[in-house]
Amino acid sequence: MPQAISLSAHAISCQRGGRLLFEGLSFSLAPGESLLVTGPNGAGKTSLLRMIAGLLPLHAGSLDGGDASVPLPELCHYVGHANGIKAALSLSENVEFWADFLGGGSSDLDGAFRTFGLASLEALPAGLLSAGQKRKLSLLRLFAAERPIWLLDEPSVSLDAPSVTALGQAIAEHLAQGGIAVVASHTPLELRFSQELALKREHVS
Repeated sequence: MPQAISLSAHAISCQRGGRLLFEGLSFSLAPGESLLVTGPNGAGKTSLLRMIAGLLPLHAGSLDGGDASVPLPELCHYVGHANGIKAALSLSENVEFWADFLGGGSSDLDGAFRTFGLASLEALPAGLLSAGQKRKLSLLRLFAAERPIWLLDEPSVSLDAPSVTALGQAIAEHLAQGGIAVVASHTPLELRFSQELALKREHVS
């Protein structure tokens, strides 16, 4: 992982469609720390993750990844609501595509396939998967390339209980290796978060 990685938000604000979702939001995460983002629909959870990932502009404030030589979005894995898989490609081809796009560098893709119960399906076209299997495949991009900051938006949607457990263990291992995770979730994960941020409509607490 790149050196001196952290994640800090300094008085950031988000405006969408002329409506202020939140303002003055600040937090700081060191290597090995995690943030759980909660709040009702429309409070800005997805927007916050997309801002960190560089997919939405800041209305105000600043974000810092701790390494001035690498743009913050290049330090991040973002897994959003959309699974982002290519239906005509096999599972392994989808992961190979992500590895090429993201720069590769994974050490244990085979282990990740086994962890999420997809090892026997690697040659299957992704379009034939169930909703839960598609979600698990989308999570495999976390292992297709090593990036220190994981941004996960409702990552456990459509997952069965064993897969939710596996996801929590994968996040915990990432943190143990000095990674950072920001997770927006309504579903409890088997993980103790370092910090929690509760977003409310038009303000934060």
